[in-house]
Amino acid sequence: MIRVALMGNPNVGKSVIFNNLTGSHQKVGNWPGKTVEKKEGFFEYNGEKIYVVDLPGTYSLTAYSVEEIIARNYIVEEKPDVVVVVIDASNLERNLYLVLQVLELGAKVIVALNKMDLAKASSISIDTAKLEKLLGVPVVPMIAPKKIGIEELCRKIVEMAKVKEWSIKIRYGELEKVISELTRDLEKEELFEKYNTRWLAIKLLEGDPQVLEEIEKAPKGENILGKLEKIKEIFEEKYGDFEIAFVEARYDIVKQIIKKAVKGEKKLAASDALDQALLDKYLGIPIFISILWMMFQFTFIASTPFSNILSDLLAVLSEKLRGATGIPHLDYLLFGEYGVLNGIGTILSFIPLIMTLYFAMSLLEDSGYMARAAFLIDRAMKKLGLTGKNVIPIILGFGCNIAGVYGTRIIAGEEDRIIAIVTNPLIPCTARLAVFTVIAAAFWEFAAVNVLLSLYILGILLSVLMALALRKTVFKGIYSPFIVELPPYQMPSLKVAVTQMWIRGSLFFKKAGTTILLGLLVIGLLATTNASTLTFTENVEESLLASLGKALQLLFEPLNWDWRLVVAAFFGFVAKEIIIGATAMLYGASEEGLPALLNQYYDPLTMYAYMVFILVYVPCIATLAAIRQETGSWKWTIFTMLYEILLAYGLSFLIVHIGRFLVGAGI
Repeated sequence: MIRVALMGNPNVGKSVIFNNLTGSHQKVGNWPGKTVEKKEGFFEYNGEKIYVVDLPGTYSLTAYSVEEIIARNYIVEEKPDVVVVVIDASNLERNLYLVLQVLELGAKVIVALNKMDLAKASSISIDTAKLEKLLGVPVVPMIAPKKIGIEELCRKIVEMAKVKEWSIKIRYGELEKVISELTRDLEKEELFEKYNTRWLAIKLLEGDPQVLEEIEKAPKGENILGKLEKIKEIFEEKYGDFEIAFVEARYDIVKQIIKKAVKGEKKLAASDALDQALLDKYLGIPIFISILWMMFQFTFIASTPFSNILSDLLAVLSEKLRGATGIPHLDYLLFGEYGVLNGIGTILSFIPLIMTLYFAMSLLEDSGYMARAAFLIDRAMKKLGLTGKNVIPIILGFGCNIAGVYGTRIIAGEEDRIIAIVTNPLIPCTARLAVFTVIAAAFWEFAAVNVLLSLYILGILLSVLMALALRKTVFKGIYSPFIVELPPYQMPSLKVAVTQMWIRGSLFFKKAGTTILLGLLVIGLLATTNASTLTFTENVEESLLASLGKALQLLFEPLNWDWRLVVAAFFGFVAKEIIIGATAMLYGASEEGLPALLNQYYDPLTMYAYMVFILVYVPCIATLAAIRQETGSWKWTIFTMLYEILLAYGLSFLIVHIGRFLVGAGI
C-alpha cells in the first residue's frame, strides 16, 4: 500500500483534492492527544491501493502551532511514501516557501499546482516544466473543483512511490557553512536516527522550540547545544538573527524560481481599493457594524411574509387538531391553551427567520467579507493582548456556540484555547435570536433591528472583556499571532448559500424534533399536573410548574419578572429555543398573540434586561458538554456556568435599577 500525505497552506484547495481522491472512502477523527481534526481515506489506482491523510493546513513547519507540529511530526515519524504539497498557482511566493521546508525534511515531494484558472485570470503564466526543473520534483497543474489534473496526480503518486533513491538539498548561500558544520557534529553524536541531520541542523539554528527540547533531553545533547551557542554567537554578531536569516534565504530562492518560471505579473485586484475602506482602522469597525445591521434588516424583511404564512397554517392546524385524540387530558396537554402545540408552533414560526439569517451569513462568507471581519476583530484583540485566532470561534458562535467551542481547535496555546472556550457562550447564537426577535418585535417594532444589533455588539464586547480579564489574571501569557488569509472578493453563489442554509437549518429541524419537543412535553406535563394532588389540572397557577417557578421567582423579584419568565429561562438550559415556546405555553398565547401579551405584562426596560440575561446566562446543555469535552475538565465547565449566571444577573439588575433611576430623574 502506498501512503500519501496531503499538505498545504489553508485555502489552497487541499480538502477538495482529498475528496476527489477518496470519495466516500474516508473517515474523520482527531489526531492522537490533540483536538485537531484528522481526515484519512483510501482509493485505488491501476491496481495500487493508496492511503491518504489530509494534514492540517499550515504556512510553515516550525513548531509554533498545533497544526505545524502535527504536519511536521507526521512526515518525520510516519515517513509517508509521498508528500503532495498543494499550492495556489495565483500566490506562488507564499506557497513555495512551504515546499522548500518540506524538501528540507528529505521527503519525496509532488507539487500539486492548484487554482491554475485563477492564475490565468490574473494574467500569470507558469512554465510548469521549468518549475519542475528548478524544484527538482514533479509538478502537476490542477483545477481541483473541475477535477482537472486528478488523473495525472494519481499517476505521479504511483511513480514517485516506486523511486528508491531520493535526495534534494536546498542550498542557502552564506548559511551553508554553519549548516554543514552543525550537520557533521550531529552525525558524530548519532542523536536521532528518525531525523534528517541536515534538517535537524537547520531547525536548531532557527531556534525551533520542539527540536531544542528534544536535544536538551538527549544523552549527548549538551555537546550539541554548546556547539550551537558558539556558532550562533559568531554568526549573529555578523549577520543578525538566524531565524530571520533562514526566512530571507528561503524567500530569495523562491523569488529566483518565480523570476525564471513565471511570466506576467499579478494584476492589482479591483478589490484592493475596497479593502482600503473596509479594513481602514477608523472606518472598518463602523462598516462592519453597518453590514451586520443590514444583514438583520434583510433577515426581518425577507422572512416576515413566510413567518406570517406559517403562523396562519399552524393556527389552522391547531384548530383542526383539537379533540383529535379523543382523550380530554391528552388533548389539553397537546392542543389546549397551555398545550405543547402552542410552544412548538411558536418556535416553528421562526424557521423562516433562522433560515434567512443562515442564507445571509452564507452570502457574506462566500463573498469574502467574513475573512475581513475576522481581520478587523483580530486587530482590536491584538491591541488588548489577546490571540486573534479567537476570531474564527466567535464568528462560528453566531451560528451555534457548540460550533464555536469546537472551532477553538485552531488555537495553538492551551491557555488561549481555554480562554476562547469559556468566553464563546457569550456570543449570541441563532437559538437566542428567536427569543430576542419576539421580544424586540413586541416592544420596539420598527426599532427592533437596532435592539438586536445592540445585543450582538454587547455579546462580542463581553466575550472580549472576559477574555481580557482571564488573560490579565488567571493566564498571564504571551500573545499568540494570528494569520488570516484575505480571499479575493467574489459574487456569492446562490447555490452555495442555499446549500449552506439547508445544512445549518437541518440541524435546527433535528433539534426541534428531539430536544425541543421533549423539553416542551416536560413543561406541558408539569403545567397540567396539580402540585397538591398530582392529578390533572387546567389551572396553571396550581401546577407543579407554578410551584417551581414561584420558588425561583424569589431570587428574581428585584428584576420584576413573574414566575413564567423565570421558568422559561430555567428550561432554556436544555435548549434556548425552548424559552420562546415555554413562554407561549405558560401565557396561553399563540405565536401571533405572544408579542401583544408580553406588552401587557412588562415594560421595555424590564424586557431588555431579560434579553441581556438570556444573552449572558448559562449556555445550553449541549454547549456545556462541548466545553467539558474540549477542556477535558469539569472545573472549566462549572466555572463557565457560574460566572455567566452571576454576570447575567448582575447586568440585568443594573439595567433595571439604573434605568428606573434615569427614568425617574427625567433623564
